[in-house]
Amino acid sequence: MSRAPRAPKEQVFAEDPDQAVRAMPDLFGHVAAAETLQRAALSGRLPHAWMLAGPPGIGKATLGYRFGRWLLAGGAEGSVPLGSTPLNLDPQHTTFRRIAAGAHADLRALRPNTGEKGGVKLVIRVEDVRDAIRFLAMTPAEGGWRFVLVDGAEMLRPEAANALLKTLEEPPPRAVLVLTTAAPDRLLPTIRSRVRRLDLSPLDAAVLDPLLGRLLPELNATERATLGRIAEGSAGQAVALAEGEGLALQALVDQALGELGDRRNWHRIADAVAAKRDGSGFATFIALLRRAISSAVRQAARGQGAPGWLGERPLAEWSTLWDSLGRLAAETDVLSLDRKQAVLTALLWLSPSRR
Repeated sequence: MSRAPRAPKEQVFAEDPDQAVRAMPDLFGHVAAAETLQRAALSGRLPHAWMLAGPPGIGKATLGYRFGRWLLAGGAEGSVPLGSTPLNLDPQHTTFRRIAAGAHADLRALRPNTGEKGGVKLVIRVEDVRDAIRFLAMTPAEGGWRFVLVDGAEMLRPEAANALLKTLEEPPPRAVLVLTTAAPDRLLPTIRSRVRRLDLSPLDAAVLDPLLGRLLPELNATERATLGRIAEGSAGQAVALAEGEGLALQALVDQALGELGDRRNWHRIADAVAAKRDGSGFATFIALLRRAISSAVRQAARGQGAPGWLGERPLAEWSTLWDSLGRLAAETDVLSLDRKQAVLTALLWLSPSRR
């Protein structure tokens, strides 16, 4: 008696975290930086290495990919019509579509990703960099340029950074390297001195709101405005906050700061913050708390007005408290301390009774 054929095993494909970035057709902010890149390419004297620096989540990699696909499509040679925005390439262009699919032979991207043991790899390894260096040294497959994007260059391991430095010192012809970083001071001074740096600023509300409308269509205008405010001009941070219950946690931060000294709701707040077993709620709560404090202190220092709770203590004490909250979060994570108790400790520090 023959057996029934087995059903084929379901294939599970790894999520591609870069796909949405590679496929973004529009330029949100950073017009001046895009114009600088385009001008340099059209001049015929294109620097071989660039650094796009700025806070996390503001579109550094998006701009890097935009530059790469325009360059590989022949933009520097005048093969791409100049559009109303710099580095523009029609989404139907074959180069755009292939890069969006991660299938262009002359573009490679390095970014921290999942490590060999299943954990989060917080570094870019030397093996990956050496592979990218060999890639840059090859003749372009399509006769134009070779392009490498290193996203999160501050996470290069020391030996990886040194390997990259050799390529920066002796760049191959018709090859472009773009580094993105949220912490340029963590890069080797010798690397910083051999790249052309473009500093990107957080997106203002007029630019960020329509972008969040596209990325987070399920939220209403008030929720998007709140996320934009607490994300301080970072679309990536706003999306992360939305996915991590950032609006609810911000409401708890507002309540805690608005009720300084009133202990009746402390345990309810602490329970809500510590509810997620992975600790993400606690990390976000402390980050939002510190962000609220630093923002209020900056407002007061500029004479722009500040929330009433800031007057509960001198500005210098708020700065010290900001540092203490950062250490509390780090110790709680590293030592696996009780998160609810850590929240209660933070609320006690906030209380004016500590003065």
